[in-house]
Amino acid sequence: MPTDAATTSVLLTYDQLLAAITDPEGREILDPATGELVGRVPERTVEDLDRALARAREKQAEWAAVPDAERCALMHRAAEAVEANTAALAELLSREQGKPVQNGPNALFEVGGSVAWLQATASFPMEPQTIVDDESGTAVLSYDPVGVVGAIGPWNWPMMISMWQIAPALRMGNTVVLKPSEYTPLSVLAMVHVLNQVLPEGLVTVVPGGREVGEALSGHPGVDKLMFTGSTATGKAIMRAAADGLTRLTLELGGNDAGIVLPDADPKAIAEGLFWGAFINTGQTCAALKRLYVHEDVYDAVCEALTEVAAAMPMGMGRDEQNVLGPLQNKAQFEVVADLVEKARSGGGRVLLGGEPAQDQPGFFYPTTLVADLDDDNPLVTEEQFGPALPIVKYSSVDDAVRMANRLDVGLGASVWGSDPERAREVAARIQAGTVWINKHGTIDPRVPFGGIKSSGFGVEFGVEGLKALGVPKVIAS
Repeated sequence: MPTDAATTSVLLTYDQLLAAITDPEGREILDPATGELVGRVPERTVEDLDRALARAREKQAEWAAVPDAERCALMHRAAEAVEANTAALAELLSREQGKPVQNGPNALFEVGGSVAWLQATASFPMEPQTIVDDESGTAVLSYDPVGVVGAIGPWNWPMMISMWQIAPALRMGNTVVLKPSEYTPLSVLAMVHVLNQVLPEGLVTVVPGGREVGEALSGHPGVDKLMFTGSTATGKAIMRAAADGLTRLTLELGGNDAGIVLPDADPKAIAEGLFWGAFINTGQTCAALKRLYVHEDVYDAVCEALTEVAAAMPMGMGRDEQNVLGPLQNKAQFEVVADLVEKARSGGGRVLLGGEPAQDQPGFFYPTTLVADLDDDNPLVTEEQFGPALPIVKYSSVDDAVRMANRLDVGLGASVWGSDPERAREVAARIQAGTVWINKHGTIDPRVPFGGIKSSGFGVEFGVEGLKALGVPKVIAS
């Protein structure tokens, strides 16, 4: 396979990028902040998916034969191309997904994260490992490519999560066919268009389409590995569809992450960290802080400090430079959040902030909302809200807090907040989650494996362990 793609990154304006990926006859994609037309996405069919997978199969053996060092060099050049087109990609992402362009961890952050993950994934050492070397013989472990990877992405971080799927697949010698969310297909098409200015043709293909395309990809005999980020219900359906072909899976599913504030915590010192842990991307993050347990000794002070921080964070249209929070991405999610907040209010919750969306504002804006004094069985606590509404529950003993944190059938992330690091680590060790952060929440790193337990899925992404998940282990013994 030729790997001598152009060495100079193609720099595209926003209009040029949009023109390259849209179809004048395609389905409308509207800005969730304004309702204005962003572009028209080409709608593909199951037959289109079949052709994409067949082409990916043809290209995969050639790509696998390219030496690892050359694959990595191409990936670095592809990262440079994405970085060079940051402005246009971030503007499109903001218009389609809703997140602000500049402030906070938003559109520029997501494009930058996509670059960083691609660069990091191309830099990890991945050498054969000698397991045995003694008088009995030798055994060397290495990893072959899986083959063709099918990826299904979400709408909350469409570019970055797609890159989490694409980068390790390419590094391990696989090809990728990706079905983006129906809500945010343009962002993924745009990023892959930029990648494909550098990568050899046919390695990464995006097939936008409806549910029937996703269902066909889930059970397709031409797929060797499926990667999915999204809801637990959809993950279970994908698992059923993949069963007949024994297709390998990595599932990063729903979370309802708990945070525990210990009695020795400094409320003012942790308030901003709590805010961003909960409200990053307007709360539309799988591993966001979604239920907060606060010890009675610091409960009132934490509520006051968190309310003060949250009230100062402006929300609005993403291209307005002052805003740090945007709208919910779609009407369905807006209605989920509104319903859960109303159930919290009717269940005795005390609304500290928000809770009443403006009636005269366009777009799917739900105000930053804090609800205190809730019972642990209130729906806003037990159901994943995936939006800007945080329930706060008072507890008396740490044992009770740990029990409440662990009682739900989810386990993506969690956090512990306190002034004594050793005590915080002791509590963290008792929490059932794939990752437990201390005095922070949701801060991921391309070097550090990430994945959930229980109904939050299985398998890991990121780091060398994530690379191994995109390969097939092979032992050569002599």
